[in-house]
Amino acid sequence: MISVAQALQLTLSHSKKTNKTISIPIHKALGFVLAKDILSPINMPPFRQSAMDGYALGSIEEKSYTLTGEVQAGDDSDPVISKGEAIRIFTGAPVPKGAKAVIMQEKVSIENNQVVIEETVLENSNIRPAGEQIKKNEIALSKGTIIAPAGIGYLASLGITEIEVYLKPSIAIVATGNELVAPGQSLQFGQIYESNSVMLSAALQTYGFTAVDFFKIEDQYEATRTVLDKVIHQYDVVLISGGISVGDYDFVGKALRDLKVEEIFYKVKQKPGKPLFFAKKEETTIFALPGNPASSLSCFYIYVIPALQKISGHPHHDLKRGTAISDSNYKKKGQRAEFLKAIVADNKATILDGQASSMLRSFAVANAIVYLPEEIHEVKVGDTLQIIDLP
Repeated sequence: MISVAQALQLTLSHSKKTNKTISIPIHKALGFVLAKDILSPINMPPFRQSAMDGYALGSIEEKSYTLTGEVQAGDDSDPVISKGEAIRIFTGAPVPKGAKAVIMQEKVSIENNQVVIEETVLENSNIRPAGEQIKKNEIALSKGTIIAPAGIGYLASLGITEIEVYLKPSIAIVATGNELVAPGQSLQFGQIYESNSVMLSAALQTYGFTAVDFFKIEDQYEATRTVLDKVIHQYDVVLISGGISVGDYDFVGKALRDLKVEEIFYKVKQKPGKPLFFAKKEETTIFALPGNPASSLSCFYIYVIPALQKISGHPHHDLKRGTAISDSNYKKKGQRAEFLKAIVADNKATILDGQASSMLRSFAVANAIVYLPEEIHEVKVGDTLQIIDLP
């Protein structure tokens, strides 16, 4: 059994960034990582642009200017302005040739077609120069940038419609267990509803991983081996829920070893999630997660997400971490590191009841995980705790 730190280090060292790329429309690029630098095809703004609703002035020395016209955003008339003249102008409109400044409309008065200035005007005030934000052929976004909503808007403003990004991995979720039935079906004695696959799928979607397929297998060796052989050859990442312990009907471990996967580690000194199995088969990454829902989701956040982020080219490979002051007393019952569901507010962490690996109720309301390393055996109110933020 290895430590949490060792397990995370091994997970990341055996998760290789993909070299596969794809060109996609920018409106579909949210959460992807740029595979190469993007150069701006234009100056932005492409022309001198008014930053205000007001008046473009042909000089800045006068106190009164003759109003000679109007320019709206989108106008292509391109007027010329001379000394002593003013042109009504609106935010985003092209600044007339010869204009020395734009004055806000609140700073003038209009008298008999004359624009009367009420304060000193500085040259180029309220004018956005061409290329102020970026000049043509400058790097707009660098390789390795994660595409966010603002990035999509920025690229659209430059007229860019497609970008090259790292391809996200295809993912198979395999649920095991004779006792599992799909929600919505009639529940017979001895059966429980299968929740891990929809839970893991939702968690994957939170991080932008949508190329996910589902497989359900019963606790039978040949069926387990057949399905696992298929998904290992067809998907980049395989997440297996359950069947990895050492019970008489836990066939996942035997099937994986018979399929000659490279076992990186099995079992981590942690609670929940001790029977975590991590392996590789050629270019496929395999996580066999514990079947208990809270164990499965804890392992997903701590190990699977960092691996997926690294594979996808993300520069950061972990959930956001920090500290908070404990608002609870808690005492361990064993020697393993623990991941505890908690609510963090105003820098105070409340450790929730219902920490059992089979329980999701506390996870459903938690916004953080409290991490207690092996060497910490008891928590008291006022202690500083390590916190992992949940999405």
